[in-house]
Parts: sequence; C-alpha cells; structure tokens
Amino acid sequence: MANTYTQVHIQVVFAVKNRSSLIHATWEDALFRYITGIIQNHGHRVLQVNGMPDHVHILFGMKPDQALSDLIKQVKQDSSKWINQQGYVKGRFSWQAGYGAFSYSKSQIPRVVRYIQNQKEHHKKKTFREEYLEFLKAFEIDFNEGYIFNEV
Repeated sequence: MANTYTQVHIQVVFAVKNRSSLIHATWEDALFRYITGIIQNHGHRVLQVNGMPDHVHILFGMKPDQALSDLIKQVKQDSSKWINQQGYVKGRFSWQAGYGAFSYSKSQIPRVVRYIQNQKEHHKKKTFREEYLEFLKAFEIDFNEGYIFNEV
C-alpha cells in the first residue's frame, strides 16, 4: 500500500479452553516462538510474547492490510494444531473462544513489554480473571459478565 503509514500497537490476550493450565514450562518458549512466526509470516512485528499455563499475551505492531480477527483466528488455529502435532498434551488442545485486544501508543510500549515479560511474577498477586477485568475496565470496554473467561 503505497503512501500508507501506520503505527498500530496491539496487545492480544487469550486463554486455553476451559482455562486449563496446559501450557507447560518445558515447551512454552517453543510455543511463543511458533506464535511469533505465525504473526511475522503475516507481515506484522512481534514485540513480546509471554504467558502463564492458562493464557498468553502478545504485543505486536500491526500492519493495516489484515483484519485483527483474521490474524488471531489464524494464530489460534495454527498454534493449536502445532501443539497437538507435537503431542504436548494428553487429549486435544484448543484455545477458548474469543480474545481481548488493547491498543497502545508508542510511548507506552516499554511499559507493556515489561508487563508481559513479568507475567509469572504478576500472577503471584492476581488471577487471570482479575487481570482481564482490569483491562476491560481500564480501556472502558463494554462487556457481558456471562462471556468473561470463567475460573475452572
């Protein structure tokens, strides 16, 4: 797209189906690299990926030539298929439906990167549900409690 200039930074958060803690420390780095590859193959720039056994955070610079929903659908489909092919979990792995997406200005990026890097420490004090509700409220996003990721 000639003469199109953008700076769009998005943090996406999504959970393992049923909030099961299936992402194991022995293979989470491989998963994060795989997710990074999917996003980069679509022409976007990954800034940080990290998570917990039950959810993932991804911060990336998004190009304007793809719908966010299409990209995240592809990330979730491809990474689920990869996890299942690797045999990392007993049974069938899948991500929970839906995701949260939050935009940031360039000046906020270092803070968000640190936040994502420190997920393990952060979640010693706060559950995923608490974290997710804080995001929705801070970004003033209308939501229905019935569709929020429920604790298992």
